[in-house]
Amino acid sequence: MNRKKDKDSTRINDRISASHVRLIRGDSSQAGIVPLHEALSIAADEGLDLVEVAASSDPPVCRVMNYGKYKFQLSKKLQDARKKQKTIQIKEVKFRPRIDEHDYLFKVKHINRFIEQGNKVRAFVHFRGREMAHRDLGLKILQRIIEELGEKVIIEKPPTMEGNQMAVILTANVVHKN
Repeated sequence: MNRKKDKDSTRINDRISASHVRLIRGDSSQAGIVPLHEALSIAADEGLDLVEVAASSDPPVCRVMNYGKYKFQLSKKLQDARKKQKTIQIKEVKFRPRIDEHDYLFKVKHINRFIEQGNKVRAFVHFRGREMAHRDLGLKILQRIIEELGEKVIIEKPPTMEGNQMAVILTANVVHKN
């Protein structure tokens, strides 16, 4: 069962270059340090592959196993790990300097929901034309958002001007979660 070296750096069968290896049999019993040709013959007798599992040790540790099954199980573990990891998104909520009270409350409710879901929120006030002269209105809106959300949020980036927008980035305060 000679197989070529896979994309990763795992060496199997004839690709192992050490003269002696520490061998672990298919039933997980230690066989001790044996010459490479003996380890290869043991693996061939069992109809399995000789896989180098710890190349950096002296001598390298090799295990008798079904390499195809090993690779499949490894890919399944990686797939499960990817499935369980949470991706954090940056949600954006746009305000205007002359926003109506109901619209403001509606958008703050959305920010609150995004924060509870564990997402980051970029709240920004967009200025057009002559509104740029009233940046203080935008700053008041962003400070009011921060005050209303209180201890639920951490200010990751304080209110700053970015072109014709004033933005703040908020994240969930982990200590506050139940």
